[in-house]
Amino acid sequence: MKTNIHPKYKKINFTCSCGNVIEVFSIICKNKKLDICNNCHPFYTGEQREDISGGRISIFNKRFKT
Repeated sequence: MKTNIHPKYKKINFTCSCGNVIEVFSIICKNKKLDICNNCHPFYTGEQREDISGGRISIFNKRFKT
C-alpha cells in the first residue's frame, strides 16, 4: 500500500458576516467567509415572513365571489 496519500485534516474557521465563527476540520487549508449562517438566517431565527395573501385560487375566488 502507498503511504502518505491521504490529505491532512486541519482546523479551519468559517466566519459569518454576523460575526459567528464555526470551527471545523477540513482538508481546505484557508479560513472561509460566509454570507449567512444558522444564527442570522431568517428561517432559524424565527423572523421568517409568511405570505398570507394567498395563492391563485384565493385570488380567483375573491374576484368572482357572488
